[in-house]
Amino acid sequence: MAFFQTCGPNEAMVVSGCCHNKPLLIPGGRVFVLPGIQSLQRISLNTMTLRIQSDNVYTSLGVPISVTGIAQVKIQGQNQDMLAAACQQFLGKSERQIEQIAQETLEGHQRAIMGNMTVEEIYKDRKKFSRAVFEVASSDLINMGISVVSYTLKDIRDDAGYLKALGMARTAQVKRDARIGEAEARRDAGIKEAIANEQRIAATNVNNTEVAKAQRDFELKKAAYDEKVETMKAQSELAYELQSAKTKQRIKEEEMQIKVVERSQQIQLQEQEIIRRERELEATIQKPADAQKFKLEKLAEAEKNKVILEAQADAQAIEMRGEAEAYAIEAKARAEAEQMAKKADAWKDYQDAAMVDMVLETLPKIAAEVSAPLSQCKKITMVSSGNSDIGAAKLTGEVLQVIERMPGVVHTMTGVDISKSMKAAVRRV
Repeated sequence: MAFFQTCGPNEAMVVSGCCHNKPLLIPGGRVFVLPGIQSLQRISLNTMTLRIQSDNVYTSLGVPISVTGIAQVKIQGQNQDMLAAACQQFLGKSERQIEQIAQETLEGHQRAIMGNMTVEEIYKDRKKFSRAVFEVASSDLINMGISVVSYTLKDIRDDAGYLKALGMARTAQVKRDARIGEAEARRDAGIKEAIANEQRIAATNVNNTEVAKAQRDFELKKAAYDEKVETMKAQSELAYELQSAKTKQRIKEEEMQIKVVERSQQIQLQEQEIIRRERELEATIQKPADAQKFKLEKLAEAEKNKVILEAQADAQAIEMRGEAEAYAIEAKARAEAEQMAKKADAWKDYQDAAMVDMVLETLPKIAAEVSAPLSQCKKITMVSSGNSDIGAAKLTGEVLQVIERMPGVVHTMTGVDISKSMKAAVRRV
C-alpha cells in the first residue's frame, strides 16, 4: 500500500529502493514511498554547538597552554553533494555520534593551529587564531557534508604561569607607560594651563577692550538718545505752553464773547427800558396833555362857533349887508383872538409837558440820524486797551451818549430844562 511521508525543514528524508538508481534526498518536504520495495531514512539538519577543549598543548615556543573554543556546525541540506556525503558518513548514526565526530575533527585542527602559533599571537590576536581554525576545519568537514557555521575562541589559560608573567610584564609596562603618560600629561597640562592662562589673559584683555568699546558706544548712544529725549521734552513743553496760551486765548475770546453777549443783552434791556419809559411817559404825560389840549381846543372851537353863530344872528338883524359883514368879521376876529389867547394859556400851563412831548417825539428821529452812518459801514475796526467796552456795546453806548446830550442842547437853546420837567411830570403822575 503506497503512502506519503513528510518531514520538517530541520531534517531530510532519504528514499532508496525500487524505481531509484540512487537514493532520493528530500530536505524538508514530502515524498511518495512504496512500502516493502522502498525504504525511508531520516537525517537531522539541526545546528550542533560543540565545546572544543584542548588541554596542555605546546605552542611553537614550547609553552603549554589550554584553549577552549565554541563551534556551531550543521549538515548542509541545501547542497545535494554535501547532503549526499553526509548521508554516506552519518546515515543511521545518532545526532550525538555526529557531534562526537565533528568535535574530534575540530579539536585536532585546533591543536594543530596552536602548535604553529606562539602564546603571544594567540593571546593578542584571537581573531587570527579563530579564523585559522575556522578555515582549516571547514575545508576538512566539508568533505563530510558538514559546514562550520561559526567558531569562537572562548578561553586561554596555562598552568605554568606564563600568561600571568606575560600579564605582569605587560602590567609593569602599562604602569610604566602610565607613569610616563601621567608625567607627560602633567607636563602637557602645565603647558596647556600656561597657554590657557595666557589665552585667558588675552581673552580677558580683549573682552575688557570690547566691554570698554561697548561702554563707549553705549555712552555715545545714550548721550544721543538723551539729547533727542531732551529735545523732544523741550518741544513738548513748548508745545504745551503754546497750546496752553492758545487755550487761554480761546478762553479769553469766549469770555469776551460772553461779555459781548452780556453787553448786547444789557443794551437790549436798556432799549426795552427806554421803550418802557417812553410808553410810560406817553401814558402818564403825553396822553393826558394831548387830552387836555384836545379839550381846550374843542372848548375854544365851540366858543368860536358860538360867537360866530351869535354874530351871524346879529348880522341877520342888521339890515344893511355891509354892516353885518363888518360885524361878522369883527366877531370872527374876536373869536379867533380869544381862541389864540386860550391856546396860549393852554400852552403856558402845559409848556413843560408839551416840550417833553416834542423831545420824546424827536428822540427816535435823532437816534436814527446818529446811527444812520454806522448802518452804512461794511467794516469797523476797533482798538481797545481792555479797560472799556468794545464791539456793539461801544457803538450803542456812543449813540446813547449823543442822545443824553440833547437835554443840555435844548436847555442851552431854549432855556428849558427837559430833565427837570420830565422828573416833575413823573412826580405829578
